[in-house]
Amino acid sequence: MKAIRLRKPGGLDKLELTEAETPQPGPGEIRVRARASSLNFHDYLVAAGAAPTEDGRIPMSDVAGEVEAVGDGVTLFAPGDRVMSTFFPLWHSGRPVHAKCWANIPGDTAQGYAAEQVCNAETAFTRIPEGYSFEEAATLPCAAVTAWRALFVEGRLQPGETVLVQGTGGVSIFALQLAKAAGAKVIATSSSNEKLERLRALGADHLINYRDTPEWGKAAAALCPAGGVDHVVDVGGPGNLAQSFAACRDAGHVALIGVLTGMSGDIPTASMMVKQIRLKGITVGSREQQLDMVAALEATGIKPIIDRSFPLEQIADAFRYQESQKHFGKICLSYGD
Repeated sequence: MKAIRLRKPGGLDKLELTEAETPQPGPGEIRVRARASSLNFHDYLVAAGAAPTEDGRIPMSDVAGEVEAVGDGVTLFAPGDRVMSTFFPLWHSGRPVHAKCWANIPGDTAQGYAAEQVCNAETAFTRIPEGYSFEEAATLPCAAVTAWRALFVEGRLQPGETVLVQGTGGVSIFALQLAKAAGAKVIATSSSNEKLERLRALGADHLINYRDTPEWGKAAAALCPAGGVDHVVDVGGPGNLAQSFAACRDAGHVALIGVLTGMSGDIPTASMMVKQIRLKGITVGSREQQLDMVAALEATGIKPIIDRSFPLEQIADAFRYQESQKHFGKICLSYGD
């Protein structure tokens, strides 16, 4: 089979197309014929060498495909079933536990899914939503589950509340779609007026160009009768938090899910304390949460926004396109027939 491997020290020029042996499922495992994957910022950090991993690592944390073979004792799936991966194969339900979450991340601390056939425990997969293509399903395990957990698990979003989403990446667009389906209002930010109009078409109630409006947090708060938004899905990290806090109402909720402005930095604690804001760090979610999200997607009819798809062999070009920040929504890899 074909597989992509990342050679040390990392970098998009270190992604190599190789031949590998077809994996055989052991007890409790399934083998999946991979059909599609999707790019996440985490995958980019690994591929670019910013998140170091082992030499020869197969990248990519998301995959969708059909079950080809099952090992002894498998009860959840049978050959022919359509499945997608989970980001944390060992986190099935309940509270996150560091050792379970980070010990076995595909494409990072374990072999990933940039290969034509992949094996993992049956509990490392869930069914895909009815009516979804493999490419559509491949966009869900990281980005959509993150948005779901931010809004409904940690945020306990209610109809009529207001959500602030930032930018036009996968998590932000899923958050917009999910929030609107739940009866919430959405304020969306971007530096591109063209992209803002596309967000309006997806249902955004208010639009803010953050380059034209540097104090976009205050501008967002001014749009809310309650004096601020109920929820912020913050993809920027430390450089964004002052504005995210400014956008919040008293006792508002900020889901910190991104590090686009850096891995560490100042937190405006006085503002956080005065407003009594709840700041929650989030990294994707559990298998149980993914299954809940699948049910919600089927009930609402939400479909992912896919910008562009690349063949598996062009994975480096796909990451370069992601790097350009020209995309709107998700970028996929297609593994062919």
